[in-house]
Amino acid sequence: MKSEDRQDGTPVSVKIRERLQQAHKRFHSNDNIAEFIQPGELEELLTEVEQKMKGVLDSLVIDTDNDHNTGDTAKRVAKMYLNEVFRGRYTTQPAITEFPNAEHLNELMIVGPITVRSACSHHFCPVIGKIWIGILPNEHTNVIGLSKYARLAEWVMGRPQIQEEAVVQLADLIQVKTQPDGLAIVMEATHYCMAWRGVKDMDSRMINSVMRGAFLKDPNLRREFLSLLPRKD
Repeated sequence: MKSEDRQDGTPVSVKIRERLQQAHKRFHSNDNIAEFIQPGELEELLTEVEQKMKGVLDSLVIDTDNDHNTGDTAKRVAKMYLNEVFRGRYTTQPAITEFPNAEHLNELMIVGPITVRSACSHHFCPVIGKIWIGILPNEHTNVIGLSKYARLAEWVMGRPQIQEEAVVQLADLIQVKTQPDGLAIVMEATHYCMAWRGVKDMDSRMINSVMRGAFLKDPNLRREFLSLLPRKD
């Protein structure tokens, strides 16, 4: 994408949005838009978000000019969202080295638990949980390093998400990368939109799964995968 040099006072968020709309690309909360952000614009976006967050604090009637606790809160929140919590929206997919299945491995492999952190797209409250990934490879399956599953999970979860969609996004990504005969993902998470607000239930968990290929067709394989997941006492 060509660099744009215009300095017309247009907010950088508007420029990015225009590119997305011109390309007829979706930009929902859990979409990655890194392709449409030009060099240097993420820093500009951080400044813009900081300014808008300062307005939010003003509307909450917080005296950030004289309150030593909140003087830099707008900047901290902007950095948290863009550089940490929602980083998966604004950065490209992590590099994943793929290797051929030289030994023709075809037995069940399970990776996990992978600790993941996200935020619900309804309230921006934390979602913290664990993911288990089951792979049934074939001789044509691409092999990727175990740590790469965690990197992919972090990239997908680093966006405002709902758990059901996040697991499907991760499954689609791993399916494309590895082309296995079967793929299974289970996620268990605490949603702080329930624990911190609303019903304020600290013990509730959400568990969901995605089963693809052999895991969907073969109940014995599905049972084997689920039986190997660690159980809570």
